Amino acid sequence: MTIEAKAGKPLTGWRVLVPRGGPWGDGVAATLRSKGAVPVVSPLINFAPTEDTAALEQALADLAAGRYAWLTVTSATTVDVLYAYRARIPETTKIAAVGETTAAALKAVGYPVSLVPERDNSAAGLAEQLIAIEKEPVSVLALRSEIAKPVLTDRLRAAGHEVGSVVAYRTIGVPATERALRDVNNGRINAILVTSGSVAWQVREQFPVIPDQTIIAAIGPQTARDAKADGLPIQVVAPSRSISSLIDALADIPVPAPTPEALSVPNTGAVDVADVPKKKD
Repeated sequence: MTIEAKAGKPLTGWRVLVPRGGPWGDGVAATLRSKGAVPVVSPLINFAPTEDTAALEQALADLAAGRYAWLTVTSATTVDVLYAYRARIPETTKIAAVGETTAAALKAVGYPVSLVPERDNSAAGLAEQLIAIEKEPVSVLALRSEIAKPVLTDRLRAAGHEVGSVVAYRTIGVPATERALRDVNNGRINAILVTSGSVAWQVREQFPVIPDQTIIAAIGPQTARDAKADGLPIQVVAPSRSISSLIDALADIPVPAPTPEALSVPNTGAVDVADVPKKKD
């Protein structure tokens, strides 16, 4: 039996796994609810400080001193690091953001953005546009996650630019909540949002058997490619690298039919957020 979407609620009947917590997860959950979905928030990744703080602090000091012509930012988490360090970016340094979400995060804390890729919101797309703009060699500071592939750095260096590639933070896995594990295994989760390559890896490792009816949705073509490289099948790909694009892509398809296991699970009511583990004092 399918549930007809109510007016203005295109995701009525959907139960969606949100793989990150904090303000980001809360915001995504609120958007899903506004469209009729039931969000299940279960962080699969978290972020930790870089183990080489000296290298990061030196890079930020060089940035403040005007050593770099460009700063490249490929995630909103990097913005959090910049803000935590109260990083000073001189007017002579331009900032390039990988996509609109990252650009919005930069602007929200007062950093102006000079470049966002017009088509390909990925490290490769960012490198392509920077290379097109800068015909002569310039110095670039590339802040990145510890596990990020060096696509941006390699392409810029191949084009003759001087690149300082510095780890800004580490990405670590977080065990899924018991409720999320149970809901994925019995088919109560209709869709899993895959918002990065690191999330894709955790989904692949933590949910080895995902029912065929469950839609795995990637936040953009590059994330979809990363997921498929890790052996995670992707059924829906958002055209752009933004959460609004990803949610809209889900709204364009009918809610999957429930599995027999899901039908046998009692509906306990309006619990819409998983029991995210609380930090101990």
